[in-house]
Parts: sequence; C-alpha cells; structure tokens
Amino acid sequence: MKVYLVDGTYELFRSHFGQPPRLAPDGMHVSAVRGLIQSLLALLRERKVTHIAVAFDSEVKSFRNELFPAYKDGSDTPEELKMQFPLAERAVGSLGIVYWPVREYEADDAIGSAAVKYSENLEVDQVIICSPDKDLSQVVHGKKIVCLDRRKGVMLDEKGVQEKFGILPKS
Repeated sequence: MKVYLVDGTYELFRSHFGQPPRLAPDGMHVSAVRGLIQSLLALLRERKVTHIAVAFDSEVKSFRNELFPAYKDGSDTPEELKMQFPLAERAVGSLGIVYWPVREYEADDAIGSAAVKYSENLEVDQVIICSPDKDLSQVVHGKKIVCLDRRKGVMLDEKGVQEKFGILPKS
C-alpha cells in the first residue's frame, strides 16, 4: 500500500491565489476550499490511491516564534483565506479523509513525523509526501519516502534530492 500525505496549507494557499475568487451564498470566500477539494478528488481518482492524510497549519504560535517572533506570524495571510481553514478541515473530513489540524507545530512537522512512522509499517510500500516544500526533502529515504510536486508532476526520491540540492537527505 502507498500512503499519501498532503500539505493542506500549501493546497489552500495555491488554490486561493491561483483561482478567481468564489463566494458561497452567504458571501464567505470559498475558492481555496473549492480548489483543495478539487485537488483531493483528482488524487482520489488516480489508480490505487486508497490511503490519504492531510495536515493543516493553524495560527497558533509555535516554539519557532519564540526563537524568531516574525516567523510565519500570519500577518501576510489574507483574512478571507484564514477564514477558510476551519471549513477546509470539515470538508476534508466529510470526504472521509484523515486530517490533522496541527496546533503546536507546523503541518510540515506532522507530515515529516507521519512519513517516518508510516514508512516503518511493513504493510506500507511507499510514503508519498504531496508538497513542493523543499523542507520536506530532508525526510526522503531511498524510494520508501518520496516527495511529489503534483502541480509539476515531479517526484523526488533520495537520488533526486541529491541531484536537485547537491546533498543527501537525512531522515
């Protein structure tokens, strides 16, 4: 089995800034949620995709903000996008997809930890991290844990990370 770990925050930002604004009947912005759902449905339509989890960042300050107060403080996130996060979590759950609303750390941390944990399960053939975030490349391990940029259709295994960044990942 393959496990797909999706960076929900990336998907929401990409959808928010990459599509025309869409409003629900009550006037709430929903373009980011709409794009996220379209992306997840496309993934579900792919052959043999059966195990998916989505991680979302929250606006809770983390230990990283204590080290560097301006670190991802959310001040540059449009309010109409911020308001869509709770709806996105409910929508993903309604699809029957596991989601993790990460509160004390970042979605990347949850995805990285889950990738390592799932890769240790003998029933799991491969963990596919669906995100272009280069930070997640450090979790790549051989062909067991890989990163997939679904928008570009580029998958990076350990050799690909070394070719792209000039160093080997460290899990």
